[in-house]
Amino acid sequence: MSFPASATDLGLHARLVELVTAGSLEISPRELHRAPQVAALLPADTCVYIPSLPRLPLARTLQAVASVREAGLDPVPHVSARRIRDRDEFREFLKKAVAEYGVHRVLVIGGDEPRALGPYTDSVQILEEGILSECGVREFGVGGYPEGHPRIPRPALEAALRRKVEIAGEQRLGIYMVTQFSFAQPRVIDFCAVLARSMPDLPIYVGIAGPTDAVALARYAQRCGVSVSLRALRNLGTGIAKLVTQTDPRNQVMAIARYARNREPSNVAGVHIYSFGGAERTAAWMRELIA
Repeated sequence: MSFPASATDLGLHARLVELVTAGSLEISPRELHRAPQVAALLPADTCVYIPSLPRLPLARTLQAVASVREAGLDPVPHVSARRIRDRDEFREFLKKAVAEYGVHRVLVIGGDEPRALGPYTDSVQILEEGILSECGVREFGVGGYPEGHPRIPRPALEAALRRKVEIAGEQRLGIYMVTQFSFAQPRVIDFCAVLARSMPDLPIYVGIAGPTDAVALARYAQRCGVSVSLRALRNLGTGIAKLVTQTDPRNQVMAIARYARNREPSNVAGVHIYSFGGAERTAAWMRELIA
């Protein structure tokens, strides 16, 4: 693989490889029939995140967890608070995921529903209840938003994060952050640097959009509320070549590796790659990057 000229610095290249090797991949449940093919391209026990989709029952999510584990990868299901319909069903899901498929971490998010479908209106309620530790989960991830959240003001996000860190300490659970993807790399770097000062012990996995065509990236950016990135894409005009250059995931990972190398110890623990329906393509790209 060819790298930007600055990647000739062997220390920087080594840091890049570390971030990708320690990173994770997000795969839609609709693609998990290809889990064995994805696993053949990645190191054993690579973390694979399983999103919570509308109208996808917990029983189907558990099947997805099983597919990932059986392929030799480490399943990390999303827990979307506002999509949980029944507390007892949720508890049973967690217990089975831990006992039968070795789940030890989950990503806890609020969810996009305008109204809660069950007992939880936000992720803090799940955490305060203690159901994760009760069911054997040892670590949880939280969402991070370098470009802000489309519906939640920044002060509320910051207060919620502080509370989540407190809960992790109270319940002796590990905690880490996974950020939304962004093409505004200076904003991502600033976001990580601010957290390095305020919460230096919080590991961050920086979200990166995997190798996807530019039109699809613009669509996902709009869907995910990535406002700065979407404006950046629009400002480039309609030239696909420009869009591809701007969103090249190699350049994004290199920027994060440069930040991590220049700040040791770094609060960036790895990268989290969003595959956007191209799981095998993304896994192959990761394999080539760390070869």
